[in-house]
Amino acid sequence: MKPDEMKKTISILVLSLFLAGLSAQEESLPAAESKPVRFIFESGLLIDNQTIVSPYKGGLELEIHHRFSLIENIHNLFGIYGAANTRLGLNYGLSDRLMAGIGTTKDYKLQDFQWKYLILRQTEDDRMPVSLSYYGNMVLDLREDAAFGPEASYRHIHRLSYFTQFIVARKMSEKVSLQLAPSVVYFNSVPRYSDTEGYRNFNLGLSAGGRVNFFGSHSLLFEYDRLLTRQELDAQPKPNLSLGWEIGTATHCFQLFVANYSQIISQRNLVFNQNDYAGGEYLVGFNITVRL
Repeated sequence: MKPDEMKKTISILVLSLFLAGLSAQEESLPAAESKPVRFIFESGLLIDNQTIVSPYKGGLELEIHHRFSLIENIHNLFGIYGAANTRLGLNYGLSDRLMAGIGTTKDYKLQDFQWKYLILRQTEDDRMPVSLSYYGNMVLDLREDAAFGPEASYRHIHRLSYFTQFIVARKMSEKVSLQLAPSVVYFNSVPRYSDTEGYRNFNLGLSAGGRVNFFGSHSLLFEYDRLLTRQELDAQPKPNLSLGWEIGTATHCFQLFVANYSQIISQRNLVFNQNDYAGGEYLVGFNITVRL
């Protein structure tokens, strides 16, 4: 072999070994970690439904819910002078994924305990295309015993109801986030008007909603809930529809909206709402979330 050819051969071998070493080193490096998508929703509330958002570990949130009465006319100032329903709640981040909270609601004297766990996080590289949270609550109704049927059949457990939901959410773009949430509701006691007419204890429902950011910290919100279980009633419960405006800051989130439901606890809105949005039966409400 000529000296020039030998030099070329040695150069090629050295270059091949060098490239092979780089390739092996690259394969030995760990894969880049997928970053979770941030700010899918501004807060843990999407008007009435929960979102996948929870307080960070050690974080505390104060929730204030207010629902005016149905919009009628100028004499009740379009619902502002009518009877209002309110809820005060506190949520605490046990971890960055797990939240626990308590609350009290004026109508029906409801005391609730709720929890939420973030199972999956949507990632920027779409290795995980959606976020998934599990939400549940247990609610205690503190009305008089007579509200739960005949005295002879009354039991303390009749005061309890339960709501559980899986929330699937995706940030479609920098401006648009959507979510879908199937839910299960169970009431230990429900109104029965006769042997053949009344509400059902076990119910299934479906909720959908979204957020559209249109300017800075300002966003439009929308929600639609439908009860899937048919009741033994002539007048079936009506679907829930709401449209709202949200302003978010580092420490507060304010939501102002119109809706056709007056209850705040999810299972009561889903099963018992009789306000028909198609008939124009709407009210004004607001939510305030304060991060402490």
